[in-house]
Amino acid sequence: MDIGNELREQLLVFQRNEITEYHIYRRLARTVKSPENRRVLERIAEDELRHYGRWRTYTQQDVTPDKLKIWTYYVISRIFGFTFGVKLMERGEEGAQVIYERLRDVIPEAEEIMREESDHEEALIGLLDEELLRYIGSIVLGLNDALVELTGALAGFTLALQNTRLIALTGSITGIAAALSMGASEYLSVKSEETSKNPVRASIYTGGAYIVTVLALIWPYLVLDNYYVCLACTLAGAILIIAFFNYYISVAKDLPFRSRFLEMTGLSLGVATLSFLVGSLLRSFLGVEA
Repeated sequence: MDIGNELREQLLVFQRNEITEYHIYRRLARTVKSPENRRVLERIAEDELRHYGRWRTYTQQDVTPDKLKIWTYYVISRIFGFTFGVKLMERGEEGAQVIYERLRDVIPEAEEIMREESDHEEALIGLLDEELLRYIGSIVLGLNDALVELTGALAGFTLALQNTRLIALTGSITGIAAALSMGASEYLSVKSEETSKNPVRASIYTGGAYIVTVLALIWPYLVLDNYYVCLACTLAGAILIIAFFNYYISVAKDLPFRSRFLEMTGLSLGVATLSFLVGSLLRSFLGVEA
């Protein structure tokens, strides 16, 4: 089939994407321990290689994979989990669907490839089972409680104590005690439920998420001297944590980002504001001076 230069260049772009993703899926398949997950990733890799071959029949040219993209998504998948990495990569292909629609009248196979890219791979990705996502509810519990409770506590401590080291000490004790309590509560909760989750692991994820959040929120009080600047940094850090975590969830679990982000941010900042006012009132009522 004789194709124009513009169409040929577009097909070469598709070819490079397909061969690049083939190598990404193959590399990820070699790193996962679960045989089921490995088979799913290998099947997707085979689909990508087959699509590459179909486009090549029209271009009659081989292309090299994008090594930077392979490295980037491989590293992302190793750090944040292969499910997140795979879904993030597939999200980047949404624009290609529009181009496939244009190609449908010129290349009959484009519609079949488009259908496989959207339906078949989506179904395969849905089969992936990753421990991190199975315990995401426990992580959300620890993260959300830490953000709401500790931002509120630090806001109250900031005005009531007005000493960065004392605020950091008090906040650390409060946070660590709360993390241990949350971990124990999650252990008992999961143990009493009929679920495949391990109660010990669930408690570790909950307590671990709580402690990591505590450390992230308290560090400004350990390195800065102005307690109001520390509070501002803590609140900004809380918003960044909420944004990052909700983006992760929105990609990995196909959930809406905006509504969840606004809800968690509103709760954290609302509790912090109320706690700050309570600290001010108690300081005035008790007659405590700086």
